[in-house]
Amino acid sequence: MVATRIKPTLDQAEQIAPDSNWQTVVWDDPVNLMSYVSYVFRTHFGYDRAHAERLMLQVHNAGSAVVAEGSREAMEMHVEAMHSYGLWATVRQAGTE
Repeated sequence: MVATRIKPTLDQAEQIAPDSNWQTVVWDDPVNLMSYVSYVFRTHFGYDRAHAERLMLQVHNAGSAVVAEGSREAMEMHVEAMHSYGLWATVRQAGTE
C-alpha cells in the first residue's frame, strides 16, 4: 500500500494552526474620558501607567488600538470585560487590519 500525501486546504491549515493569533481591539468613543480608558487598561490588563497611557493615546488619536493578543477564547473574554467597563471593543484575527 502506498500512502499518498494530501495537501491541506486553506481552511484545514487554519484549523491546524495554533489558536494564538487573535487580537482585542479597543475603539475610540465619544463617551469615555481618556483617564478612564487608561484606568481600565491598568486595572484589567495590569499594564503600568506608561503603557496604559500609550494605548489610550493610540485609541484617542488613531481611533483604535490592539490592547491584547492571544487565543480567540482569551480575546473574546477581554472583549466582554471591555464591554462591562463600557468600552467599545472587538476581536479580530491578527494580520487583518
